[in-house]
Amino acid sequence: MNKLLLTALSLTATLFASEIPLAKVQMHTFNKSVALNAQVIQLSNAQQSITSLVSGHLEAYYVKPAQRVKEGQKVALIESIVVSKMSADYLSLKKQLAAASKNYDATASLYKKGMTSMQELNNQEIKLSKINAQLTALESQLNTLGIKADKLTQATANFVLYAHSAGTVSALLKPLHSSVSVSEPVISIVKNQAYYIKSFLPLEYATKVKLGDKIVVNYADKDIITHITQILPKVDEVTQRVVVLSSVDEKVEHLFLNTYLKSTVYFGDAKEYPAVKKSALSFFNNEWVVFVPNEEEQKENESKNKQEGEEESIPYTLEVVKIITQDEDFVGVEGLKLGEEYVSAKSYYVKSALLKGSLGDGD
Repeated sequence: MNKLLLTALSLTATLFASEIPLAKVQMHTFNKSVALNAQVIQLSNAQQSITSLVSGHLEAYYVKPAQRVKEGQKVALIESIVVSKMSADYLSLKKQLAAASKNYDATASLYKKGMTSMQELNNQEIKLSKINAQLTALESQLNTLGIKADKLTQATANFVLYAHSAGTVSALLKPLHSSVSVSEPVISIVKNQAYYIKSFLPLEYATKVKLGDKIVVNYADKDIITHITQILPKVDEVTQRVVVLSSVDEKVEHLFLNTYLKSTVYFGDAKEYPAVKKSALSFFNNEWVVFVPNEEEQKENESKNKQEGEEESIPYTLEVVKIITQDEDFVGVEGLKLGEEYVSAKSYYVKSALLKGSLGDGD
């Protein structure tokens, strides 16, 4: 049956047409689409392990698991004998350099007066250059460790670890007050917005999708739009499907790794179909339907409004439609005409009124 008429129903609660939003059937461009199973993942380079550049003793953490951090934020403190020695040597060399500079200046003055030899002047210059080279090398090493050498006033054993990029702390890898070796991971951080959707594509579509094609994922009742960045050359052994990776470019709060969800990939040449909003669809008597205004019922209600004590009927009919294709917002359908008005949202009010009328006014 292509069309069912909702007959006049006596309802205690009146359904006003003005409360129901309407839209018109319009042409909409669709790509081909396939529903897929998917999983939230991160690539290996999205995990950042912060390691120590020196051996030492882990004294403090400045962050906790699940805490968000900014690039350059300090995350841990290590006390290191190596750092202590380097900073002490640097301060010592600065003093030696000052003394060597004075000796060189004094020797140069004596040389000008003919009171010392060129060889002695050269020896003082060599000493000065040697100390200066050692100081420059040590200053570079300290700066690499994040210690500003020119700010040092006393020797320090403190070596601070900093986050190299913004992200979320996933784990503290070493217990407090334990020994830390060079290049040993101390903290694991997951980079912000480095999430990917891993979708499993049936083999028959492997040559049809392309890099850049859109994949839409519904996560926590929100549609996330992603785009394919990789099509892996190896079939997944468990599902025997092609794995495609799409990057999550928008900011999504509380996106949990390894979550399984549904995704839809859109690909191929675009085609136009008469379309309605997804919110307009309702499942009724095992068929997809869209509610449309019934002009005859509306006129009858207007006539009844002039007579006191008479209740309104439902001013809508329903149209059975066939779904051809869809995207995240619209559905291409057969069964409606271009420009025809339809209930674009809140169709459950109309459907509820129909079900109530079919059950009667009893319990």
